[in-house]
Amino acid sequence: MKPKLSVITIVYNNVKDIERTMLSVLNQTYSNIEYIVVDGSSTDGTKEIIERYRNRLAHFISEKDKGIYDAMNKGLALATGNYVLFMNSGDEIYAPETVTEVFASAPSGDIYYGETEMFDENWKSLGQRRHSAPEHFDWHSFKFGMNISHQAIYIKRSLTEPFNLAYKYSSDIDWILKAAKNSSNIVNTHQYVAKYLVGGISKKKHWASLKERFKILSHYYGFIPNVINHVFIALNLAQYFIRHRKTND
Repeated sequence: MKPKLSVITIVYNNVKDIERTMLSVLNQTYSNIEYIVVDGSSTDGTKEIIERYRNRLAHFISEKDKGIYDAMNKGLALATGNYVLFMNSGDEIYAPETVTEVFASAPSGDIYYGETEMFDENWKSLGQRRHSAPEHFDWHSFKFGMNISHQAIYIKRSLTEPFNLAYKYSSDIDWILKAAKNSSNIVNTHQYVAKYLVGGISKKKHWASLKERFKILSHYYGFIPNVINHVFIALNLAQYFIRHRKTND
């Protein structure tokens, strides 16, 4: 029996990108997908586009929410799949056969993960994320930065909890770490699984997001080790930009 995957898309006033995201889910070759779309009561035509595909959705909610993670919790509460994947508006599942290949990579994983390709607002590829996915992933793996994006991680629903609404920008890090801590079989699919549109809420509120991320990582790894880890993060970031500048010169 194929595991059921609940794909959840959160959207608010994103008429430009919503159809592209939805079609990346609806055009999957994998047959056992439950698709849930949660809209924050959009007023720009987004709802009308979603309505075109309503008969192919398991659930569609359009109502005001208390922010992105409240909306994600609404989707999670409706999910009945063995696994959950968040593919928010603007992002895409990598290719039509991606979900089939993810579940074919190994049986009965607690978590499946892969690589993410970055795209700009004109949907031009920027290549791989600065943090490539680690060969082996566990709850210690975010010590030096978030090296798996939430669009690239399929988590067994029984291991998930609601997102912590005390965090406004980085609750997905806390959510993934919590699930990873309770996982014993984490599968690297060794493939690109998601396309990510750069410039989400955590980029727009960058400093607040970084402070919140520091707080979350201190909770998991301890304050002093986290300070030391962030020295290495800063050094790695500096090296990355120096290398990047040289290749562009």
